[in-house]
Amino acid sequence: MMKASFWTDVLDFIAPRTCVICGRRLSSSEECICIKCLFDIPFASFHLQPLDNPMARLFWGLFPAERVAALFFYQQQSPPYRMIHELKYHHAPEIGPYLGRLMVTQMAPHGFFEGIDAIIPMPITWLRRLKRGYNQSEQIAKGIQESTGIPIYNNVVKRVRFKGSQTKLDHRQRHENVKDAFRLTKADKIKGKHILLIDDVITTGATVTACAEELAKAGNMRISVLSVGLTKD
Repeated sequence: MMKASFWTDVLDFIAPRTCVICGRRLSSSEECICIKCLFDIPFASFHLQPLDNPMARLFWGLFPAERVAALFFYQQQSPPYRMIHELKYHHAPEIGPYLGRLMVTQMAPHGFFEGIDAIIPMPITWLRRLKRGYNQSEQIAKGIQESTGIPIYNNVVKRVRFKGSQTKLDHRQRHENVKDAFRLTKADKIKGKHILLIDDVITTGATVTACAEELAKAGNMRISVLSVGLTKD
């Protein structure tokens, strides 16, 4: 442990790590964000009512989600926004596992991960992965796996169609935009299991719903949904 701390201190001296929110230099015991910014983050408490919360209601009548939670609300220029923006657009994959571990710290004591058989990160197209260098949802899932031991199932479902960003579309257009966007490739691997679907940010739930409906074709499925952020108007 001392050895790891020593080398962390050496690396920090050569190339100081800074908080992705405030830019302050991090200590050897801090990761990605400083303690002050961590305490200032307004965490959501959705995991305390995983069947009835603002995000869970997005899926009512669309598919029977077992548990639904987000770590925090997501608004432009807020501290959480800056973290996710760095992860997605500034090649900072290390933020993903950190956020995954943070979700486990917040939610595991309340039983959110109990009975989950596997984690499925929301898939992205090969072109988007090529441009970004990684799938941000997979990075988040890695942190959850590290802390819980729950296996990650990649390539069970694929993103086969992408008609552009959802950002400027209304609710109806978002659902139409992701229609038939996913294809289940390994139904036998997830049949009868409880799957945790991971996404970075959820706005209307259209993309998650489309993916969950495709996963449900495996049969006898239980699907829970976990996101880092839920967009707040």
